[in-house]
Amino acid sequence: MKSLFEPLVFRTGLVAPNRVVLAPMTNKQSHVDGSVGDDEVRWLISRAQGGFGTVMTCAAHVAEDGQGWPGELGIHDDALLPGLTTLATALHAAGAVAMVQIFHGGARADRTVIRGEPWSASDGEGIRAATEEDLVRVTAQFAAAALRAKRAGFDGVEIHGAHGYLLTQFLSATQNQRVDQWGGSLENRARLARDVVRAVRSAAGPAFTVGIRLSPEDFGNARGLDLDESVEIARWLAADGADFVHVSLWHALANTKKRPLEHALPLFRAALPTDVALLTAGTIWTRTEADELLARGADGIALGRAAIVNPDWPRRASDPMWQPKRPPVTIAELRERGLGQSFAEYMRSWKNFVTD
Repeated sequence: MKSLFEPLVFRTGLVAPNRVVLAPMTNKQSHVDGSVGDDEVRWLISRAQGGFGTVMTCAAHVAEDGQGWPGELGIHDDALLPGLTTLATALHAAGAVAMVQIFHGGARADRTVIRGEPWSASDGEGIRAATEEDLVRVTAQFAAAALRAKRAGFDGVEIHGAHGYLLTQFLSATQNQRVDQWGGSLENRARLARDVVRAVRSAAGPAFTVGIRLSPEDFGNARGLDLDESVEIARWLAADGADFVHVSLWHALANTKKRPLEHALPLFRAALPTDVALLTAGTIWTRTEADELLARGADGIALGRAAIVNPDWPRRASDPMWQPKRPPVTIAELRERGLGQSFAEYMRSWKNFVTD
């Protein structure tokens, strides 16, 4: 029986002090040029100090044309290394494993902040279909971003292949309408994600921890996804070099849509090698819920909403009777919990999260 508070050991040899992960979350706390903001540093360090064994940054764009929103962290240029290095050093000093989530928005890139027209697997309203040159370039940009994270002192990266961003757009059977080697069959739709994982692994080396986040089924902006295809993709990506797979479930305790009597975690756990860690996220609030997900096959539990409201969730959850605070909360309370003003205001867009 796995314990939430025992070390999480990745197959690279990287050891996190516990199995509690700060999930990567949009927060708009960085500067216009993508350099890390002071509010972002404070937010992440406060969670490391609160006992999160692994701390993941918000999504960081690997290319200027992949930026998804204003105030987003960047990892697309060597000029950003000083801030990234400061952040990695501070997270280590607070006792956490430090990771960057790297991504490209694809069709979801914000046209008000990128240079040029958003692109994706296929044409759409205001979206152009990717060229072969685009795909070669973005694969190299993911690899360069991972190497940049390594140079900054981070322990690993999580490649964002979930939530309807670029890699998900290619994986989608509905959004990807291509008839070339990048579309049609599952093998072709998975080609970009597989190329990215292989390129990142090759660039960063065998000792650097590499993972990928996947949406197993349709939810929100993730569309055209099939559960069994997602399990097969996870198996391929592990063979390609992924050290962990992060399954974003949104409602982690719920069973799958495709097969309502089955939970996703045992399916993914059975498909993956035993040394590939399985992380999960999705409206997890209590120690009891986290323990249940470990029992179902997860190796690590990623907290988003619960981490926003409870900066020291891991320390407090060592008491099995402790009940975390839940929304709604005020902007002032969010600021007291380490969120910058822009992050706190952004939380108004989450239904029933902010009360004032």
